[in-house]
Amino acid sequence: MTPFEEEIERTVEALKAGKTILYPTDTIWGIGCDATNSKACDKVYEAKKRPANKSLIILIDSAERLKDYVVEVPVIAYDLIKHATSPLSIIYDESKNLAKNVSADKSVCIRVVENDFCKEIIRKLGKPITSTSANLSGQPSALTFNDITEEIKQSVDYTVQLYHDVFGKPKSSTIIKLNKDNTFEIIRS
Repeated sequence: MTPFEEEIERTVEALKAGKTILYPTDTIWGIGCDATNSKACDKVYEAKKRPANKSLIILIDSAERLKDYVVEVPVIAYDLIKHATSPLSIIYDESKNLAKNVSADKSVCIRVVENDFCKEIIRKLGKPITSTSANLSGQPSALTFNDITEEIKQSVDYTVQLYHDVFGKPKSSTIIKLNKDNTFEIIRS
């Protein structure tokens, strides 16, 4: 088994056990958990000291899985995802099959990841995972592993042991909100 495969196994085991993880996403390092586990989601909010009225982003491994977690997927969503040139998180009106506390209301913000590590975790877990930046609520996002505070590192159950020394051009995802009329508004670019 390669170090990559071993790390996938350890990470998925932690997620199945309801634990929180500190992990590299397709954008910046994040804090996550099984997005269908309410108790684990509570632990993510606690680790970040994040108010419950601020929703978490959900990561899935393919656009085909949207229908499993969104009540009504607007047709334009698939085109936007297909043609996105950088990570794109989309807010949909109503979620399903997710922990109720991933969102402050019925809406849900979901990103289809392109990152091999995240995709494989989600595929092996068989469920979506949450993602929120690895920083205390209200503080600047940690763009690299070395930027993550000890407080955050100590507040999660498991830290992924790969990619600590990778320095790309980390940036949070673009977030858009889809409207029923197939228009959208940019929330964060």
